[in-house]
Amino acid sequence: MNRRQFGGLIAATATVGPAGLAVADDKKPQAGEDKFPVMHNGRRPEIGMLLYPGMTLMDLLGPQTVLSTSCNVHLVWKNTELIESDSGVILKPTGKLGDCPKDLDVLFVGGGPGQLAVMSDPEVLKFMADRGARAKYVTSVCTGSLILGAAGLLRGYKATSHWAFHDALALFGATPVTARVVTDRNRISGGGVTAGIDFGLTLLAKMLGDDMAKMTQLALEYDPQPPFDAGTPKKAGKEIIKKMEEWVGPFGGKMTASCVAAAKVMGEYTPEKK
Repeated sequence: MNRRQFGGLIAATATVGPAGLAVADDKKPQAGEDKFPVMHNGRRPEIGMLLYPGMTLMDLLGPQTVLSTSCNVHLVWKNTELIESDSGVILKPTGKLGDCPKDLDVLFVGGGPGQLAVMSDPEVLKFMADRGARAKYVTSVCTGSLILGAAGLLRGYKATSHWAFHDALALFGATPVTARVVTDRNRISGGGVTAGIDFGLTLLAKMLGDDMAKMTQLALEYDPQPPFDAGTPKKAGKEIIKKMEEWVGPFGGKMTASCVAAAKVMGEYTPEKK
């Protein structure tokens, strides 16, 4: 992917500030002159991807990279001001929630520590419920599925999430399934963080066919061969899981409490059946 496509998320040339976080030099992106040819010449599906402060960058970047060469991707938030991701990379929404097409091919949301605020934000949840009621596909990666749940969009559906918060899906009337990508009718959810590329390719194949997905996979040279076989709790073992739990610490409790609170009011946002 070239700088324009890969860096379409980035608000500006970033430098490292005093606190070690990325800061934007200018609100106008610096874009390269050259770009790759368009991969898909037919109708480009409309993809609405929710941005928010504190989201996990890779939850967004994996699917966005897969879809950007053949789809129209709208990165939306409540305003168009710069957003800091969980890793400090600065993002720039392409439009406000109201600017997002009303009839989407895909509604998408990723997870991250910033979702604690999102899951109790009526404006965002109303947006998700509204667009989700009409979208051809309602989708997520990682704990973004819990945001879908808070908006009342997973009741009666199978779904997955990050392994650490997998069971919380049941609070929203969903059936938790342990898998890299879970498809139940028009709901497609990816597991934790790196599952975003698998999710993106699965979704792309459904919309534009297997060959388009395979071309994209080859363009990304997506042929994972991880140096360690520790990507799931079963494979990582008890010692690594314990260290993970110590690292997550109080955040895990806050996330669970947020899910419990959101589940109590999700009926306010649940869209009516088509």
